[in-house]
Amino acid sequence: QVQLVESGGGLVQAGGSLRLSCAASGSILKINAMDWYRQPPGKQRELVASIPGGGSTTYADPVQGRFTISRDFAKDTVYLQMNSLNPADPAVSYCSFEDGLRYWGQGTLVTVVS
Repeated sequence: QVQLVESGGGLVQAGGSLRLSCAASGSILKINAMDWYRQPPGKQRELVASIPGGGSTTYADPVQGRFTISRDFAKDTVYLQMNSLNPADPAVSYCSFEDGLRYWGQGTLVTVVS
């Protein structure tokens, strides 16, 4: 059974920080690369961060140096630490992985205000 549950979204002032969490069922984190996507209002969903099973993490240019993806195998959870948030960052954020098909969590809303 595949289950991805995001949490940690909310309202934050520009320049502030949030940490998103994604609880993954079973052995998803052990055998799959994990991704964070975001979908700003009226725009397409876009990849922002990835953490492979082995290898380096990767980030989209707009979040490079500000966001950090990590995982805790003991808690079956992947995180996205978001620092120095700006008005370009508001979006619904989704935890995701691909295993033939791509799977998605339900999303969590991040809102950045001045």
